Amino acid sequence: MVKREYQGLLFIGDPHLASRVPGFRKDDYPRVIARKLAWCMDLCQERALLPVLLGDLFHHPRDNANWLLGEILDILGGQVVVGIHGNHDVRENALTEDDSFMVIARSGRLHLVDRDGPWSGTITGRTVFVGGTPWGQRLPASFNPDGLVQGEPHPLTFWITHHDVKVPGYEEQGRFAPQEIPGIDVVVNGHIHRQLQDVQVGKTLWLTPGNIARIARADATKLHTPAALQVLVTAEGYRREMITVPHEPFEAVFHEALTDAAAAPTASAFVQGLAELKARRTASGAGLMEFLDANLGQFEEPVSVQIRLLAQEVTIHGNDEET
Repeated sequence: MVKREYQGLLFIGDPHLASRVPGFRKDDYPRVIARKLAWCMDLCQERALLPVLLGDLFHHPRDNANWLLGEILDILGGQVVVGIHGNHDVRENALTEDDSFMVIARSGRLHLVDRDGPWSGTITGRTVFVGGTPWGQRLPASFNPDGLVQGEPHPLTFWITHHDVKVPGYEEQGRFAPQEIPGIDVVVNGHIHRQLQDVQVGKTLWLTPGNIARIARADATKLHTPAALQVLVTAEGYRREMITVPHEPFEAVFHEALTDAAAAPTASAFVQGLAELKARRTASGAGLMEFLDANLGQFEEPVSVQIRLLAQEVTIHGNDEET
């Protein structure tokens, strides 16, 4: 790794890299998202920022093409990159040797703060710690960086997470509310794919910057601007700013939603709806499964069951939910 002096940090949310196109994306998703990550890494080089990955580097935990793994290694290069794994990075409840994320981690190009310990360094004359808790693990009750740095004032501590946090706009899906964590100044949470309101609890600020990749064809995604969170460290504290990542309009990257006529009340209309799907085919089969959900109720159960089983056999239908 090349050591350098930093001016700040860049928090990069959920790239969801994949070698096959997920959901209703109609562009060359694998190359497009790889370019977004490369753009973020180039920005870090230009502005002397420490790259910090918030989890879900991959969209599928395994069976990613070798060319994609090689490209990721090239993109990360020789610079220090800090990160954690997300729920899409693991097939089981924890990171294993068979997960693609482990290949990247074993390359030495990632400093995993949950395994390698918190990253620490001096940024513009101030001691900074970056710790983190990956998906599926509990956040610490406190963090004591003062015990790690003698003879210096309280360092600035960031903590990266990948959790369902109850922040405004995500209350129903959230599992726990933000809380003050003594010793941690800022928690930056990935996992949630859109930028949401900041939450200050005591001395701990919780930030939800959203992600750089758009996966789900949804209204919330349409309103979201792919961006990364830049934090510049100063003698007084820090300044933060959302940096827009170059991207195409929503309509240019997603197939249009099926018309209401596609919900077919008759068998002939059902076949017509399938013809419309063929013209708008997706690699993951997401459109087909959505169509079947809306239409199979008109058939007797033995028929509908067989249709669904056949559809699952001939399509790659991954988990393309928002998180």
